[in-house]
Amino acid sequence: MAIKSDYHMHTSFSGDSTAPMEEMILKGIELGLDSICFTEHMDIDFVYEKPEEKGMFELNTDSYLFDFIKYKEKYADKIQLLFGVELGVQPHLKRELALYAKSFDFDFIIASSHICNKKDPGYASFYEGRPQEEAYREYFLSILDNLKTFNNFDVYGHLDYVVRYGPTKDAGYSYETYEDILDQILETLIEKEKGIELNTGGLSYQLRDFNPCADILKKYRELGGEIITIGSDAHQPSAIARGFKHAAEVLTECGYKYYATFEKRVAEFHRI
Repeated sequence: MAIKSDYHMHTSFSGDSTAPMEEMILKGIELGLDSICFTEHMDIDFVYEKPEEKGMFELNTDSYLFDFIKYKEKYADKIQLLFGVELGVQPHLKRELALYAKSFDFDFIIASSHICNKKDPGYASFYEGRPQEEAYREYFLSILDNLKTFNNFDVYGHLDYVVRYGPTKDAGYSYETYEDILDQILETLIEKEKGIELNTGGLSYQLRDFNPCADILKKYRELGGEIITIGSDAHQPSAIARGFKHAAEVLTECGYKYYATFEKRVAEFHRI
């Protein structure tokens, strides 16, 4: 396997996973990975359509850190474990997120857009009564709004996450349709010296491509972007490092020679 580090995964500390942290670690060791980074969900002010889900994406970071330290020491001679978080970014949370990001010694921070203008693209209501393209455009524009207000992150996660949930998902979806907005996003990330991730989690949603699609990956590289991490977005052990062989092929085709890992918020590059 050319890619030996999985930098996006969730355990039972994330509200949408029941996987014990130790089981995720053991699977990473079994797969021969050099390192894995846990990126538990922290979505402050998430919009819950089901009352019983309220608070499920608010991370108990102290408990997470306690278990992380325990297992980091236990498996130190077998695999490198990194302490990360996936922050759900919304413009009105800029101060709260900035304070939170500084409150812990994270190795790696993913900024992600899970909520768009106080609506959840994961629900059908986000798309009802309008063309799919309009919904996708609103989502991409909200990323630009987030980038204007929040800087304390290392990579932006699954840039075209919205296509996982649209009525036709990524059928008919193309970079060219949203090029005007996507190029602004990529240029802003490069100007801020931030990276993106290749997220293979789209395999669970029957998509044709990874998130983001290959054309976005290629454009980021053409514009001078170099910082790219690889993450499975695994919520269970069986999903760790899924699609990584194909991910390496796609990255090579898009002009990448290296992928990045992070420790103490500093990037290290590894040949694909």
